[in-house]
Amino acid sequence: MTTPASGGPTVRRILVGAQLRRLREAAGISREEAGYRIRGSESKISRMELGRVGFKDRDIVDLLEYYGVEDPEQRKILITMAKEANTPGWWHDYDDVLPGWFQTYVGLEEAASLIRTYEVQFVPGLLQTDDYARAVTLSGAPEASSEDVDRRVQLRMERQRLLTREKPLRLWAVVDEAALRRPMGGTKVMRGQIKALLEVSDMPNVTIQIMPFRFGGHAADGGPFSILRFAEPDLPDIVYLELMVSALYLEKREHVDRYTQTMDRLTVDSPPPEVTRETLRKILTQI
Repeated sequence: MTTPASGGPTVRRILVGAQLRRLREAAGISREEAGYRIRGSESKISRMELGRVGFKDRDIVDLLEYYGVEDPEQRKILITMAKEANTPGWWHDYDDVLPGWFQTYVGLEEAASLIRTYEVQFVPGLLQTDDYARAVTLSGAPEASSEDVDRRVQLRMERQRLLTREKPLRLWAVVDEAALRRPMGGTKVMRGQIKALLEVSDMPNVTIQIMPFRFGGHAADGGPFSILRFAEPDLPDIVYLELMVSALYLEKREHVDRYTQTMDRLTVDSPPPEVTRETLRKILTQI
């Protein structure tokens, strides 16, 4: 096991958890037995192995001893990674407006090398303008204070730096035509958003396709989703499904494969990226 070159605390938690699970299984120890060893429970071990919680140094040391890990270098690497996994990410500055279930996504998004996403109702968050993001925020939380709205919009704008960093995120978005014709925030806001999509579609790391009304029913009738892929080889693809007050993170191979097949179908059924700019210009003239 080697220390990954990048990834951030969320990915490091997942990697440490996966390694702890492999060591426990290799030692033939149950989650219940491991939990008892660290004065915890089976559910605590499960959360640790899934990377859902931070790690205490004492717990890591006790588990490595219990699992029979004697190699000093292996122990050092895992303990170091566990400490680094506890370091707060930049997004924790927005804890006041960032739900816990979404913090995990922001951390994974930060570490992803490729995100493939399908959106039905809204322009993908990483492609939203400030005004459009504000309109979306107000529609979902009309009771939010102006300060909270400002903070949420600022967070969304901060996330967009992923597209322009030194090693930029690759984003492939299939956007339903409905999201581009729904007058979110009014005519001026939508015109600004469409113009922004025209600009960003020129970026080499961004691909946009538009699923037209005329296609009718299609492979993703179940709703929006995102598939995140990582450069770190030990980290599998993850499917993200956002709900109203929570989210699902699917990691089982059969689930990921199903969504990957659906995304592949969407990219085939939608007009190719080469015609996206023409479609956007047409929509712009009709707003």
